[in-house]
Amino acid sequence: MEQTVALVSGGASGLGAAAARAIIGAGGRAVLLDRDAERGAALARDLGDAARFAQTDVTDEGSVQTARDWALTEFGAITAVVNCAGIAIASKTVGREGAHPLADFQRSIDINLVGSFNVARLAAEAMQDNAADKDGQRGVIIHTASVAAFEGQKGQAAYAASKGGIAGMVLPMARDMAGQGIRVMAIAPGLFLTPMLEGLPEAAQEALASQPLFPKRLGHPEEFGAMVNTIIASPYLNGSVIRLDGGIRLP
Repeated sequence: MEQTVALVSGGASGLGAAAARAIIGAGGRAVLLDRDAERGAALARDLGDAARFAQTDVTDEGSVQTARDWALTEFGAITAVVNCAGIAIASKTVGREGAHPLADFQRSIDINLVGSFNVARLAAEAMQDNAADKDGQRGVIIHTASVAAFEGQKGQAAYAASKGGIAGMVLPMARDMAGQGIRVMAIAPGLFLTPMLEGLPEAAQEALASQPLFPKRLGHPEEFGAMVNTIIASPYLNGSVIRLDGGIRLP
């Protein structure tokens, strides 16, 4: 972990911030990529010398390239990617107000799926130049999928499609990168207490917290961060999606 330098997309808040905290807490370093300049810069200051912030649009090739190159200048290498940038749009395919807005569907795919691929491919381009460890490993890419990739609920066509795309690209990407010694994994979180859910009424949070099999609560972002560290530190984890969900199966 002390050799880890991670690009963390969506790193200014939620699961991305938890991943950055976990990596730095274990002795690594992290570059936070996020569109929220105020929050990202504040978190980087809070995390200290092991953190940097780069205002980044993950859907824009030039923006990600600039952030990647700056990270290389600041820390000398990139050994990990944790893709957490994403949005959640709720809209039925056809609802009371008509058909699902196509722009909303496209935006979900662009940020959640295309953005994850964009960051991964550009980071991997730099990772392949890293010195290999005893296993020949040069880096690891960790995407954030969702249990919605497998059990998308009503109104989640866009979100589930984007997360299903992430789950579907893990294995072929791992096969692509095997020759360079780069592992590819994904975490599929269940219901986590992120800013998105914290904004719900208490009764709604309690209803959601009753759905996991055990423990009967929402996931803590710190548990996501711990899983990120486990994947980074476990070189035999590759080409798979790990559910982190308390056994939940969305109805």
